[in-house]
Amino acid sequence: MSSTDAAANAGTGAVREGYRFDEARLAAWMDAHVEGFAGPLTVEQFKGGQSNPTYKLVTPGRAYVLRRKPPGQVLKGAHAVEREARVLSALGATGFPVAHVHGLCLDESVIGSWFYVMEMVEGRIFWDATFPDVPHGERAAYFAAMNATIAALHRIEPDAVGLGDYGKPGNYFERQIARWSRQYLEDTEAGRDPGMDRLIEWLPTAIPAGDETRIVHGDFRCDNMIFHPTQPRVLAVLDWELSTLGHPLADFAYHAMMFRMPPDIVAGLGGADIAALGIPSEAEYLAAYCRNVGRPPISEQDYAFCIAFNYFRLAAIFHGIKGRVIRGTAASEHARERAASLPRIVALAVESMEACL
Repeated sequence: MSSTDAAANAGTGAVREGYRFDEARLAAWMDAHVEGFAGPLTVEQFKGGQSNPTYKLVTPGRAYVLRRKPPGQVLKGAHAVEREARVLSALGATGFPVAHVHGLCLDESVIGSWFYVMEMVEGRIFWDATFPDVPHGERAAYFAAMNATIAALHRIEPDAVGLGDYGKPGNYFERQIARWSRQYLEDTEAGRDPGMDRLIEWLPTAIPAGDETRIVHGDFRCDNMIFHPTQPRVLAVLDWELSTLGHPLADFAYHAMMFRMPPDIVAGLGGADIAALGIPSEAEYLAAYCRNVGRPPISEQDYAFCIAFNYFRLAAIFHGIKGRVIRGTAASEHARERAASLPRIVALAVESMEACL
């Protein structure tokens, strides 16, 4: 996420046209369902481009956050705010750092679509993976905090917290490779890429032995966390819309892609002198994760596969965006930038693949 993106996504503003609702009806619902709620209520909308519109609810005593399905017709299974509320509630009960969910509403008559209300966690969000606002000597502690947090998530047994049916258990890599390959091959307007074609052929043949199932976040990045206002501590992990049951190494490798990711694509350290910045190396970060989660070291080959898989998944997503840009259904500058980044993402995936050959 570039600094321009950060400026565009940070903070709140007036509720945008098409996203307004009857605030008095919401206040009445909160009065009945949110313990301690006391109006009057003021509603603002977060500027970020989340697929689920997100609002800040301000009262004299405290602030809340509301996440809703977009108004109007939505794809079946998409924008599943009830899943987000479920995973947040289950993880919160274990002490994992997430915002507390105050209530879920499946009555569309209140604001026009399903929604949930959670606490507003005050703290810092870092949009730049070099953590430029943190003193040099403290940066390693922030990386240690992120590492410990994702490891804590992966230590949770899904069945033990009532999330054994939160996704399909097992064969995560096979299912994901098939899904994204199919999406790529079906979008003929976006064209073909020789690197993607090689990855589609190679990935199913290189899946590491053994299988594991854990709760995975799906988008674990520094800008999806709220840190304590002054300490290197994660107070809340945000944006659970891609969470499911999956392979923990896939989830960790997606997070660790930050070490290779060009910073103008998403929050990344690509090209940065991390030793000079006081940031641990990728190898040190991987070793720390294995210690934190309590697993033996991962082989270089298995780790390279996980990185290649994640770059492939991201490339397939960007390829889909390219198709929408071509068809005129994704006209934003952001979408065009994503489409233009596709060759670089494919090149990074191929580089990781070749490290396995």
